[in-house]
Amino acid sequence: MDIKRFKTTVIAFAALLSGAAMPAAQADAGLQIQLFHRLPESKAAALQELVERFNAQEKSARVVLSDEDWRSASPHMLILEGEDEEAFVAGKPRYKALHALMKDAGVPLQTLRPPAMMTRTPVNAKGQLLALPVGLSTPVLFLNREALRKAGVNADAPSVATWFELQETLGRLADTGHACPYTVAEPGRVMVENLSAWHNQPVTKAQGKGKAQTMAPSFNGMFQVKHVAMMASWSRARYLHIFEQNSEAEQRFASGDCAVIAAPSSSWADFRRQGKVDVAVSRLPYYDDFPGAPQNTIADGPALWASAGKKPAEYKAVARFIAFWLQPQNQVAWQRETGYLPLNRAGLLASTSELLGDDLDNVRVAVGQLTNKPATAESGAQPVVERGRVRRILDEELAGVWADSKAAKEALDNAVARALASH
Repeated sequence: MDIKRFKTTVIAFAALLSGAAMPAAQADAGLQIQLFHRLPESKAAALQELVERFNAQEKSARVVLSDEDWRSASPHMLILEGEDEEAFVAGKPRYKALHALMKDAGVPLQTLRPPAMMTRTPVNAKGQLLALPVGLSTPVLFLNREALRKAGVNADAPSVATWFELQETLGRLADTGHACPYTVAEPGRVMVENLSAWHNQPVTKAQGKGKAQTMAPSFNGMFQVKHVAMMASWSRARYLHIFEQNSEAEQRFASGDCAVIAAPSSSWADFRRQGKVDVAVSRLPYYDDFPGAPQNTIADGPALWASAGKKPAEYKAVARFIAFWLQPQNQVAWQRETGYLPLNRAGLLASTSELLGDDLDNVRVAVGQLTNKPATAESGAQPVVERGRVRRILDEELAGVWADSKAAKEALDNAVARALASH
């Protein structure tokens, strides 16, 4: 869908949802609201467009993007993830809770109730949002349709529902000369966190007793070892290629070098924007000999936080910006341009609308995975495993498997031991 047609469609779809068009008043705003982010270039462009639309209709404030170090600059809003986010929320609170900010400003917070499979960092014990999870994604499978056709595989309905079906498809790709049938971005996140949830298998265990009881990493069970061992056999057979940098895996797929990739659902927008590959999107495979699978996957990604200690007028401007972001037409545009998941009912409705064609196929697949079955204690998000340093440890140990210098169990045992030591 070309951009002109897309914008026309978004306006029409938003009108159906809200019954009103976006305000178009131009303002000479005196109050400046700083927004810090480190989003990748393609996502940053979508954020810039959103900010420009807000500034064009806002009468009393102006949002200004900043990449200054948030530790010293103290911007009004921050989009954070990974270890940046962990540092921000640690210790004395540096933020004003989103639900309280919106209530104090008298602005409704039109979001979905945070689901159990969503990363828990921006949510309090009562299920209230502390921050707005603007960059949610979950790993899915992307396929190069042209490569499938050349391998004699039905590109419109490839047999990749189970890992054994995918293995057969990869074998056909290899037999027809494809040097990189399959790759994975963020191996630990896909192979351990999400596939464990997808098969309802625990990645943590209780440690201690009573009020002192905590959850500790424990992702070296039979299921995790089985899957990593199978991936090791694929690596030796040259079906699977793991690259040192996560971005390289996505670049190899986007260029056509690799035929299939497990990657964040948000990567859909980047793959299609580059236009070198005819991309299909499918759910992650599962083991059909595993009782209860598939279950659900996990959503995580950057969130928008509001800094503590700002003036009431500034918080009111922040609240208006967040409400603007959640308007139907802006939700649709944000999903389409970034590939991120919807934040409210308007976004969900958009992802199922035929008006937008296949522009949001990734969202449909991702939401289908996340809601496949109600999340359980085992398949819900596990903050202790989602931590940046734990993911880094896991990927470091798995690198030994891909180098054929460690067995799957040894690598996972080492990763758990190191994660516990850093816990």
